[in-house]
Parts: sequence; structure tokens; C-alpha cells
Amino acid sequence: MSARIAVLVSGGGTNLQALINAQGSVLKSGKIELVVSNVPDAYALERAKKAGIATEVVVKKELGSQAAFEEKLMEILDGNRIDIIILAGFMTILTEKFTAHYPKRILNVHPSLIPAFCGEGFYGLRVHQAALDYGVKVTGATVHFVNEIPDGGEIIAQKAVEILPGDTPEILQKRVMEEAEWILLPQAAEKVCAQL
Repeated sequence: MSARIAVLVSGGGTNLQALINAQGSVLKSGKIELVVSNVPDAYALERAKKAGIATEVVVKKELGSQAAFEEKLMEILDGNRIDIIILAGFMTILTEKFTAHYPKRILNVHPSLIPAFCGEGFYGLRVHQAALDYGVKVTGATVHFVNEIPDGGEIIAQKAVEILPGDTPEILQKRVMEEAEWILLPQAAEKVCAQL
């Protein structure tokens, strides 16, 4: 039986696209049934619609609190009988109440080799800027289980990416996506789905 996957997004959805593209090849034990965004005009929703995947939008401001937001998310996810949740550029920290409801069933991709350049405040270009500022020669991506600590869950997979002379945060971000995130996320999702 195929695991039912929901992908939570906030932006352009490049990692979502990598997962969609991997369905049936790398990702065989799970199927993306739902894409949920906390940003109504996120381009990721367009990607989902083009792929024929159901979408939902849940906006925290409209619901008034983090608790109400998470309650609504759980209602949607449980209502769709979701087995695995993948955070793909989902820009909201989830509380212990939410993460404990789905133990070892929420995956996140982070654009560094955890434990380097991770935790609260480390997202997007900030991560790559920090790697360059620090002068590390290797960075990469990590897929990990999500718990109540930002980037604190058990690591599922990592892939290293070399930092090159002349890299800017933008150039490095693109290379980490292409060489690590888009490859690693579908592989990790398959590994977790296959174990269900």
C-alpha cells in the first residue's frame, strides 16, 4: 500500500517539484495526495494544481493563533488520512503539540549539514551567508525528522556540496538545491514511506 503524503509549502515550491518529478521513479512507496500552503499566493500551489494534486490554504492570521492554525492543519491532514508530512520550504515553526501528533512522520529539508548553520533564524539565504562568512569548504543539505526543536530531529540523510571560490549566497543556494536538496528529499521520503 502506498503511503499518503502531504507537502507543506510557503513559497515557490522547487522542492515540491523535485518530489512531484520523483514520483514513480525514486519515490515509489508514497504518493503526494495533498499540498498545504500557509501563503495563499504561493507558486507551489500552482505546481500542485498542474500535477493534479489537491491543495489547501491555511493562514495563521485568519485563524488568530498558532494553536488554532495547528488545529486546522491537523484537521485537514487527519481528514485526508495523511501518513507522511514533508515540509518543503514551510516557513512556520511547529509546536510540540503538532509534532508529537505525528512522531517520526514529519520530514524537513534544511540547506546545510546539520548541526552546522541550523536552528532558529537559520533559513533561506541566511544559511548560505553564514556558511560563506564562516569560511567552511563544504556545505550541503540534511533531511531530518521534525520535532519541537527547530532542525533538532533525528537525521535521515545528508549530502555534501563543495563551496567554490566566488560563491555568493544565491549561487550557493542554487547549487545546494540542484546537487543536494532535490536529490536527497525524494530519496529520504522513499526511505521513510517504505518503512511504514
